[in-house]
Amino acid sequence: MGLDKLDLTIIAIYLAGITLFGLRFRKRQRSLRDYFLADRNIPWWAIALSIVAAETSTLTIISIPGLAYDTNLTFLQVVFGYLVGRVIISFVLLPHYFRGDLYTAYELIERRFGKKLRSLTAGLFLVTRAAAEGVRVYAVSIVVAIALGTGEITSIAIITALTLIYTFEGGLAAVIWTDVVQTVIYIGGTLVGLFTILHFVPGGWPAIQALAESAGKLQVFDFTPDLWKPYTFWAGLVGGAFLTTASHGTDQLIVQRLLAARSQRQSVIALLSSGVAVLFQFTLFLMVGVMLFAFYRAPSASFGRADRIYPTFIVSQMPHGISGLLIAAILAAAMSNLSAALNSLSSSSMIDFYLRRMPQTDERRRLQLSRLATLFWALVLFALAVLSLHKVERVIEVGLQIASVAYGAMLGAFLLGVLTRRANQNGAMLGMLCGFTIELYIWLGTSIPWTWYVAIGTVVTFAVGYAASLVLQASNE
Repeated sequence: MGLDKLDLTIIAIYLAGITLFGLRFRKRQRSLRDYFLADRNIPWWAIALSIVAAETSTLTIISIPGLAYDTNLTFLQVVFGYLVGRVIISFVLLPHYFRGDLYTAYELIERRFGKKLRSLTAGLFLVTRAAAEGVRVYAVSIVVAIALGTGEITSIAIITALTLIYTFEGGLAAVIWTDVVQTVIYIGGTLVGLFTILHFVPGGWPAIQALAESAGKLQVFDFTPDLWKPYTFWAGLVGGAFLTTASHGTDQLIVQRLLAARSQRQSVIALLSSGVAVLFQFTLFLMVGVMLFAFYRAPSASFGRADRIYPTFIVSQMPHGISGLLIAAILAAAMSNLSAALNSLSSSSMIDFYLRRMPQTDERRRLQLSRLATLFWALVLFALAVLSLHKVERVIEVGLQIASVAYGAMLGAFLLGVLTRRANQNGAMLGMLCGFTIELYIWLGTSIPWTWYVAIGTVVTFAVGYAASLVLQASNE
């Protein structure tokens, strides 16, 4: 069927509207506190929706349905782990973040250990966040190329440029409030898509349920004691908990939002409520995949790759108007995730590196440099997305693998800082080196599922870091 003028008009209105909405916040940026923390004046419900948007990208919307199309609903076991991780952060890490006037997660590391470890953790964040985000930006090109017929590089450039405009000008306030709008759009659009698919399948939900059950598509729990399967109950609960504790407790992308809350209590409420929303949305995306399986009844290989199934359905089967809305919804998720990455990369670059060496810089110059840092990272992510073309298969798993490789070392270092008193900087750095090396080896040299990466890396980092600290301390006495 393809898109017509109505669909393209809806997409154009969305892209122009969200960009202009984000630009409304540019006049409010008078200091770094405004630009990077929105003056710590954001209500909890907006932060909750922004957290959901920040961890939801085009990867999630197009790849999770593809995952369910190929397998079943067992990915939800990982999401249950996400909920456990949020509870751990609320009790273990958030109290430390609200002691003092912190702008980044890595200032906490310097306060506990020293400047060297702060530079190491912040540098690791910049490298791995940029690499993972490059894959996510690449995922946008899959959708835009299918929908608009533009080349993949052109598609990446359009979304990157539009997102950069309001992130560059409006800072975190623009990012969070556009996230709120974009979350409503992509959740609402996906619900419309789900009911439309339901209408297209002959026999409706009873027919879908019967086919899905016979194919094993509705299985949620897998209690198989198999370490080599990525989506068992044990891998999901433990791996998901470690992954979220790291991603939401040590990654500037999420910590920056938590620090923008009006109080620690509101930050906790935002974090926990975002978990409920994430469980709902992952269930929604997975059910879309199950229903697409009932509609097409064909192997995913016939689409080229599983990630193309949902965008192809939207463009080829959806009524005009609805297909435009759904493409806009997918672009909304892409732009919200990209804006979050740009602002967090910029904040860490400025706070954790530049201003430590140039503390005398005046406020106006700091804002100018922060905006230039945002532009720099937009160019970096564009380049990394272009490099990802034709090199990535199932994008959701590749993105999670890249992020997970560093998270274990990061979380291990943070836990050494908040759970122990005897760990020291040199010991923690040695632990991080060992943890990161182990995770790289597991990723590149073994077939261990990505769900175990963070747990293994965290345990190695913590154990080696604590033991090394004791040895180094004894040798200095």
